[in-house]
Amino acid sequence: MLSAVRHTARSVRLCSSYVKQTRFLFELKENDDSCRLALNSGTYYLFHNLSPLVRTSGSRFYAPAVSCPDLLKTLSTCEKGKDRLNLEDSVLISCSDSSSAQFALDLGCFEKSTLEQEFSGKFTDLRKAVVQMDGKDGSLLAKAQSLLRWHDCHQYCSKSGKPTQKNVSGSNRVCHANGIIYYPQMSPVIITLVSSENRCLLARQKHFPAGMYTALAGFCDIGETLEDTIRREVAEEVGLVVDTVRYSGSQHWPFPSSSLMLACQATVKDDELNINKAEIEEARWFTVEEVIEALGVKMLPSKLPDGTFPVWVPPKFAIAHHLIQQWVQEQKSLHSS
Repeated sequence: MLSAVRHTARSVRLCSSYVKQTRFLFELKENDDSCRLALNSGTYYLFHNLSPLVRTSGSRFYAPAVSCPDLLKTLSTCEKGKDRLNLEDSVLISCSDSSSAQFALDLGCFEKSTLEQEFSGKFTDLRKAVVQMDGKDGSLLAKAQSLLRWHDCHQYCSKSGKPTQKNVSGSNRVCHANGIIYYPQMSPVIITLVSSENRCLLARQKHFPAGMYTALAGFCDIGETLEDTIRREVAEEVGLVVDTVRYSGSQHWPFPSSSLMLACQATVKDDELNINKAEIEEARWFTVEEVIEALGVKMLPSKLPDGTFPVWVPPKFAIAHHLIQQWVQEQKSLHSS
């Protein structure tokens, strides 16, 4: 009984903290004056032409959060770009546990090498960075890069052709010529692990790194449900008819632009493949043992003695990895019972 009371009390505290932070962020998104005040007391994650600033700790990367005073002091010593610095070019991405606003700011107008020296870090391609950092930093940088890219690509109204104006937090842009408000958007993408009895289907495209296989994926078409997209994509790519669909989870994916990955498990009755070469290079059925072996292979492996590459799957930061891992665990449970 006492344990249940403690668990309930802890849940209430967590809920209260989450609600407080959510309401704080809502206020900053909706109120430009409040957000302007937060700009001077918040912290900043820095980018240079959409590449995030990272530092190393052992073999891992982490994203440093720079305070506003330190940011302004450091940038004031940089000759190139300081006349174009405007904190309102930043975007609000989150807040700390103590409700301190966190922003992302792209410093592409400054000299890259100078910034790296001043901030004791390196601007790194996000794809490379997220492989070597924890999930929290990776998710934060993915959100930041997506917002920065969206604002860079939506500076003009698609109807009037006039410039749009970003609000202070970066939660929207407005065309003052016609009053249209534009909000950042994500494209829904399904990623589906197809299975038949004790085998699952993994595929690869021509541009994939050598040896990498993953679940089937594709963009949702206008008017489609999640289930419609899965059935269409599986039929298009490998010529199979989906029998059942089960939702598994989701992930924001910033590559190459902002998408919402909707992960599902699907089963098929007929397992005879008819591969659409215009869509994928290869697709194969894998046993549980083969998938377990692939999960143990590190990203970008070296060639085997016979000149081929071992089969491997996307790393842990990708939802495809967790989708495949989930299937393996379910298969183990089935065969152990």
